[in-house]
Amino acid sequence: MATPFTRRLDAVARELASKKGSGRWCASRIAAAERAILDRIPLVDLVLEVRDARIPTTSAFESLRKACCSHKQVIVLNKVDLANDSLTKKWIENFKNQNYPTCGLNAHNKDSIKELLRIVRAKLKELKFGQSKYTATILLAGIPNVGKSSIANNMHQIGRIGAAEKGKLKHAVVSPYPGETEDISSYKFGSHPNLYVLDTPGILRPEIAHYHSGAKLALTGLKLPELLSRFLFLAGSVHFLALSATGAIKDNLLDEHELARYFLAILNLSEEYKRWVTPKDTTYSMPGSLEKHRRKGQYASDFTQDFIVKDVRQTLFDCISSFEGDLENECDMERLIESQIKALQVPLKASLESSAHRHSTVATKLLKLYRTGRLGHYTLDLVDS
Repeated sequence: MATPFTRRLDAVARELASKKGSGRWCASRIAAAERAILDRIPLVDLVLEVRDARIPTTSAFESLRKACCSHKQVIVLNKVDLANDSLTKKWIENFKNQNYPTCGLNAHNKDSIKELLRIVRAKLKELKFGQSKYTATILLAGIPNVGKSSIANNMHQIGRIGAAEKGKLKHAVVSPYPGETEDISSYKFGSHPNLYVLDTPGILRPEIAHYHSGAKLALTGLKLPELLSRFLFLAGSVHFLALSATGAIKDNLLDEHELARYFLAILNLSEEYKRWVTPKDTTYSMPGSLEKHRRKGQYASDFTQDFIVKDVRQTLFDCISSFEGDLENECDMERLIESQIKALQVPLKASLESSAHRHSTVATKLLKLYRTGRLGHYTLDLVDS
């Protein structure tokens, strides 16, 4: 969905990318890192391309299209718990129609990982047809922060066999920041046959990050690589140039206020808010419940508590349902969003801040609630009809 907010965010992204020297400097190193991963593909048995279920096309690792045949690739849509369920199903069907086996995944759910392991084993059995004994290697690939390391860890924890292995096999580093995975690392997740998964650093080309869909990547919390780091060529190890980004399209560079407004535009045009509460709901207390919880001594500074989230939802519901303008009109949408940001100052306690900081406080907290799924499930990339 193209909105005034996405256009502004993408304009900032282009400006960041065009800064003197930075684009050329990053591009050469990212290209080297990308080649190091792609060179491994002919040597592995199966490639799991991990994408964000909220942005199935925007989060694609496009270089795999030429380097890997569809018969040895599985697309894994991670973070399905944050995406729209019906659209996730449509995306899975869409990719399958393109001859790409696809599965939805929540990397932090054991049953979900077990299903992934079942799919991987079945695919390997198909690829290794007629072989009774074999060792297989699976490579995880994708852009930064789509959850590759979490998947590698959980495949390792759930799939390993034999108590003797416990505590002896290393674990992948999991972090909300890109660049924590600095090498291609191997983790065993099965025996008889022996199965290994390779965790790789995230790769995102500057032209894709900055010119294609920076707004969607930034809103979902994916950090676009701006800075690259060192790589040690270790004897006997996989040679690789690692990404170590502190984040390129950071919230503070793109302006959290603009990102929050982008989210509100998406929310206002969706049906999600109607699921929260209706005017006839008599079991729900209005934002005054904050005082009720304070009197009971239950109030804390954590704005992700259920009763605060309910107040935020109620506030947004009231603003949207009482709005009489045309949401397809840019000026009317702007007017609604401004009223929402102002109204959210109460449940998010921003009214206690100085006037200069109120908007930034609302934006920071609102984005956190959205990114953790507390304000609904959204898929930003739509399936072509």
